[in-house]
Amino acid sequence: MSDVGGAAGKILATFEDVVGIALPVRVRAWDGSQAGPTDSPARVTFRNRRALRRVLWSPNELGVARAYVSGDLEVDGDIYALLDVPDLVERIGAHRSRETGLRTLARAGGTFVRLGAVGPPPKPPTVEMRGRRGLRHTRARDAASVTHHYDVGNEFYRLFLGPTMVYSCAYWSPGAATLEDAQAAKNEVVCRKLGLRPGMRLLDVGCGWGSMVLHAARHHGVDAVGITLSGEQLELARRRVADAGLSDRVEIRQQDYRELDDAPYDAISSIGMSEHVGVSRLVDYAGILHDHLRPGGRLLNHAIASVKPLPDTPSRAPSFIDRYVFPDGEILPVSAVVDALERGGLEIRDTESLREHYALTLRAWVASLRESYDRAVDLVGAERARTWLLYLAASALGFEYPYRLSVHQVLAVRPDASGASGMARTRDGWYRDDPGHGRDRP
Repeated sequence: MSDVGGAAGKILATFEDVVGIALPVRVRAWDGSQAGPTDSPARVTFRNRRALRRVLWSPNELGVARAYVSGDLEVDGDIYALLDVPDLVERIGAHRSRETGLRTLARAGGTFVRLGAVGPPPKPPTVEMRGRRGLRHTRARDAASVTHHYDVGNEFYRLFLGPTMVYSCAYWSPGAATLEDAQAAKNEVVCRKLGLRPGMRLLDVGCGWGSMVLHAARHHGVDAVGITLSGEQLELARRRVADAGLSDRVEIRQQDYRELDDAPYDAISSIGMSEHVGVSRLVDYAGILHDHLRPGGRLLNHAIASVKPLPDTPSRAPSFIDRYVFPDGEILPVSAVVDALERGGLEIRDTESLREHYALTLRAWVASLRESYDRAVDLVGAERARTWLLYLAASALGFEYPYRLSVHQVLAVRPDASGASGMARTRDGWYRDDPGHGRDRP
């Protein structure tokens, strides 16, 4: 550590005191001072005292995120090295549970004040969603949440998603050499689990830019309907369908799942959608999808999952994800999803975790975004570009360790009147029954 008498040394010592661990980070401050390991792959610059003031007014992840997104705090070098401090979350929790926790936070606040971090709370970055009132998951509020996240420019998303424009976990099968290969493999896995055949009718709920319905129509001969709340996704998805010459077999609608009224479908895919539904409406969601399946029809629900049980009293503390990325999003344990699907009348036939696959997917997205970062700033502005880089990098680490985040594909069926599912008894049977329209069996 150098210049320990300057602002940088005091800042680093304060953060280390709060988290109870030495931080492998090089810190620079507005006064020119530096502190921390000189060989650290991650360098953090506090460009002004306002960065500290943001943390002082919100002494949690939201304060640090506001400092970074606003540009008051800069990160150079390896962002993973900064975020991937071993057991950081657990250490913070243990430290705050001690009797000295409040005194530690008081010391930190006193240091920030002595460094000049005084004054009213700074205005949040412009990309932060604030002041939301009323019930969660009404149609209007869900539409606003989707607009906040998805309607920021199709070209921006293309920078890191690549040509497939798939914004969910890929499937890194042995033959998948690129992100494009892995996303095609994921769509194929979904199609085979659903048992798609030529002439079947498929519904894709939360269809994004149309990649799943395009794959299913092109490789499995189905007639497909995709629904989304995003106007920008709708426009591009329809254009992709027309360019593929599939307008007679694929329809893209701007529609809420609660407005569906054209049952039955032979199969339904819900990929990265149920996280937006909310635990209070998940059983209703499952019931609506059940009612739109023919007897014997299959549903595949692909969703991020928490590995912790739902708390008896949900936290109302604002988080970076809720304010900046997925307003009103709810990451539920897979057990809650299975319970909701069963209560909605569906029979669970299979679950599969793709946790490691999502870590690889997110790493690929981060690499692509960093390669095109200047273009991203031109398209959506520096605040939003920083938001997505922080969100994607932190999420990658969240999936790389067990007991943090996971992602599951849950396959369910609507049994017929006799109780039969119409499915093969084994997973191998599902793939063996495929008529050969798709790729090689994964």
